[in-house]
This record gives sequence, C-alpha cells and structure tokens, in this order.
Amino acid sequence: MNYWDSILIALEGLVANKMRAALTVLGVVIGVAAVITMLALARGAQNQMLTRIQQMGTNVLSVFSGRSRSGMVRGGMGSVQVLTLDDVDAIVEACPSVKAVAPEAQTSAQVKYQDQNSNTTIVGTTPEYLDIRNYAIRDGRIFTADEVKAYRRVAVIGPTTATTLFGDAAPVGQMVRINGSQYEIIGVLKSKGASGFNDQDDQLLIPVTTVLRRMMGTRNIRSLSVQAVSMTAMDQASAEVTAELAKRHPVATGEDSPFEIRSQAEIMNMAQETGQMFTLLLGGIAGVSLLVGGIGIMNIMLVSVTERTREIGIRKALGARRGDIQRQFLIEAMVLSLCGGAIGVLMGMLGSLAISHLASMEATVTLASIGMSFGFAALVGIFFGYYPAVQASRLDPIEALRYE
Repeated sequence: MNYWDSILIALEGLVANKMRAALTVLGVVIGVAAVITMLALARGAQNQMLTRIQQMGTNVLSVFSGRSRSGMVRGGMGSVQVLTLDDVDAIVEACPSVKAVAPEAQTSAQVKYQDQNSNTTIVGTTPEYLDIRNYAIRDGRIFTADEVKAYRRVAVIGPTTATTLFGDAAPVGQMVRINGSQYEIIGVLKSKGASGFNDQDDQLLIPVTTVLRRMMGTRNIRSLSVQAVSMTAMDQASAEVTAELAKRHPVATGEDSPFEIRSQAEIMNMAQETGQMFTLLLGGIAGVSLLVGGIGIMNIMLVSVTERTREIGIRKALGARRGDIQRQFLIEAMVLSLCGGAIGVLMGMLGSLAISHLASMEATVTLASIGMSFGFAALVGIFFGYYPAVQASRLDPIEALRYE
C-alpha cells in the first residue's frame, strides 16, 4: 500500500468519527493559535519599544546622575544627584565631539484648566531638547533661552494632554494651573504616539529653571541628553563627557563614579535582548498548550488502535506488513495535527488582529512564527502518534482476530 492510499484511508477514518476527530484537533488548534498570538504580541511589543527608542533621538548619549549616601552608584531612596545646570555649559564648551546638551528634570503634577484636569509628566528642559529628542512644534513656539534664564512660567503641551484639557479648542495662549501657579501655554508638540502604557504625547515641557526652583526645590538634575556631532563620534563624545564630569565632580579613591552614561545603541541592544527573552518566554508558555494537544492525539490514537484491533488482524492476515500498519496510524496522527495546525494558524492570525485592534497593541505576525508553529504541530503528530502506531504494528494477527 502506497502513501497516497494510506492518506486516503486515514481521512476516511477521521471522517467516520467526526466528533472525536474535531475534539482531538481542537487541542492542536488552541496550541498553535496561542503560540502565534503570543509571539505576535511579543514581537509587536519589541518593535514598539525599538521605535520609541529611535524616536528619542539619534547620536544621543544619556547621562544619569545619582550617588547614594553610602557611596553606591544611582541609589534609590536617599540618593544624591550631583548634576547641575553648570555642567551643561561646561560640557558644551569642553567637549568638541558634542553638538548639543539638554538637561532633563522630570516630575509629575496635576495640570488644571477650568473644570478639566490631567495628571501628566512635567519635563524641565531647554530649547535644545526638541532637536536632540526629535520633537517638533505643531502650533506656537518653544520657549527661548532668555525665558529659561528668567524662570518664566511658560509651557509647551503634548497633544494628548492638550486634548484632555482643551478638547477641540486651541491651547496656545491659554493659562493652566500647576501646583497653584499659572502657566501660559505657548506651543503644542507634534504627536509622536503612545507605546504601550507610555504616552510620549502626554507631557508638558517647561523651562528647567522654573521646574527646579518652583516645583522641585533643588538645583540638581537627574539626567542630561547629550547629542554627538555624528554616529561615528559617539564613543569619543562619551569619553569627553566622562572626563569632563570626572574633573568637575571628583570622587575619593575607591569610590564609584556617580554617573552612568548610556548610548542609544546600548539601550537598543538591551531592548532587543529583553524582547527576545520575552518572546521565548511567551512562546514557551504557549507551547505547553500545544504539547497538551499532542497528548490528546496520543490518547485518541490509542483508543483507535483498541477499537480497530480486528481490522488490524484482518489486514495482517491478508499480507500487510508491520511497516504498513505503523505508517497507517502515523499518517492518521499527522493528518490530525496538520489539520489542527492549519486551522490554528488562521485562528492565531485572526486573534492577533483582534487583540491588536481591541487593546490598541501592536501585534506582528511573521512567517517565521507561522512556519515554526506549523512545523511544531507536525512534529507533535509524529512524536505522539509514533507510540500508538508501533503498538498497532506489533499486534499478533491471530490474537487480533480473536479480539471482541
């Protein structure tokens, strides 16, 4: 008996037991659909993360400050931040590989306009922040260097915050209240979009001097964004910034540096590694359901062997070899898993699109995930169908014919 005849007989056997075959296939369908959906969501989250990092600006170094009182770097509670606005001017003057520097003093506050309010992110910075972080002005203008020096209460609002507070009205020229003080909206940012729970459009940019004095009550800042003159100058810029800060903020022998400098490339590599680990984790969890579906195939095939014992005896009496019997049951198991795999691929793609639409999350289905899921389904059919097939091929024809 050739392979085509074996496939036809396998299909006839499955059609004869439609309900049992459907329930068996259901386990594989759920498993494959879960694998594709999980991988699509993980890949989509990774792509969103990388896109957001790229939107943060090119040729950018992030300088973080934070020395704990016990001397540890970047302590949490009780950490002492040592960067100041004077460091910004010093880096620009002393580092030829640096194109621009923008301080970032970040906090959160309740922003009110008439009877509307929004708990949003406040970023204290300078005009250079827009070019470094790839922001653009949609309406109005950014505050000037003179307004930064004068501690002016002016703000550039993000599109999400603007919609929350003003609806369809024009924000420019309006006054909002932050921590009991009035601030004038002088500009609106162009939208950069949300990334998961982090909305880049939900923020207010305010002169850094105003934020430090009027909101945070400190002279020290948490971080600097440093733009190198080119991608090839990133390492040189990092070395120059490190040397300048070490000169301005010396530490005792044996103490760690109170600064940490990271490039966008390092952050992207970390994001990619994290995304890959996340993808493997979700894929592994979803793969368990596919294994459960394979166990269901094995159970059904063992039941099928028992039910068709006399049939096997008759076929062996008529000259069927052990290989023919084994191939027959193995093909049946593979047909079950491949049918389930095909349906599961379709369900996984539809499920990914549905979750992406309903939850506003990016889901990226790739050919690699489809091929892996479908191939794994085929392997499940072979692996879990092999034992029942061997059991069927080892039946003694005389004992099989006597079976009732």
